[in-house]
Amino acid sequence: METFGMHKMIIVGSGCAGLTAAIYAGRANLQPVVFEGYQPGGQLTITTEIENFPGFPEGISGSELMALLRKQAERFGAQLISEDIASADLSKRPFRVQAAGKDYFGETLIVATGANAMFLGLESEKRYMGRGVSACAVCDGFFFRGKEVALVGGGDTALEEAGYLTRFASTVTVIHRRDKLRASKIMQNRAFGNPKIKFIWNSIVEEVLGDEKQGMVEGVRLRNVNTGEKTVLSCRGFFVAIGHKPNTGMFQNQLELDKSGYIVTQGKSTKTSVDGVFAAGDVQDSVYRQAVSAVGSGCMAAIDAERFLEANPRN
Repeated sequence: METFGMHKMIIVGSGCAGLTAAIYAGRANLQPVVFEGYQPGGQLTITTEIENFPGFPEGISGSELMALLRKQAERFGAQLISEDIASADLSKRPFRVQAAGKDYFGETLIVATGANAMFLGLESEKRYMGRGVSACAVCDGFFFRGKEVALVGGGDTALEEAGYLTRFASTVTVIHRRDKLRASKIMQNRAFGNPKIKFIWNSIVEEVLGDEKQGMVEGVRLRNVNTGEKTVLSCRGFFVAIGHKPNTGMFQNQLELDKSGYIVTQGKSTKTSVDGVFAAGDVQDSVYRQAVSAVGSGCMAAIDAERFLEANPRN
């Protein structure tokens, strides 16, 4: 295994959190190494339009925003490596990560690997992603003002998203595969009491329908799991709210994770259960999951890591 030197900071992930950490670390002359992975820029690269990121009053595409952040990180000396890491050893400092058959060692490590929204796995779902299909009501609800939308899910998050969407949509139809919701009673009562929220029970989505030329969602094809009957629900937006999965597989049994697999951070910091390892962005945030909150935690992680290095110099 080839060894590629010692680095003051290694950052795993190149979304908003990882690149912001790289910008701050670079400006502090820490010469961070960033492992971008095979999808540089994270989930924002598949977001067509972002209108709620501060500083862009006319909006900006996700790919363009990430390209700007990447350029800014490189300007301050970040070394970006377009590889996924194969493994990480956090048992001792310096920490070791392996990528493409090479060993890299870091005095500090920032984990910014993000979390992926869970989808139904439909080909049509992918086809209309960002063109009516979304997994984030807060991100995209504004685009459906006065329109009918559908949402699949049955937990607290699903009903919270449905409630948020009623601020914009004319109706929100919640599709659930069972005849009872998993959500807490208080969330159910709010949803049932909202005149804009409707429910379709015992049904699954088999296909997202749309106009191929316009590239926009026009409805979803449903199948009743009890009767097998197929119907079409007309809608202009389709939201998936069946959960998120943090990308923490390789850190199991090395970092403290919560019951959902998110990295646990200490108090108001980005410190993890291992001294010298920090976490930023959606990998430790199951609540907000916004680009701007990821940027903030990326800044925090870089500052936390810089202060750790000052307090714990290597002999």
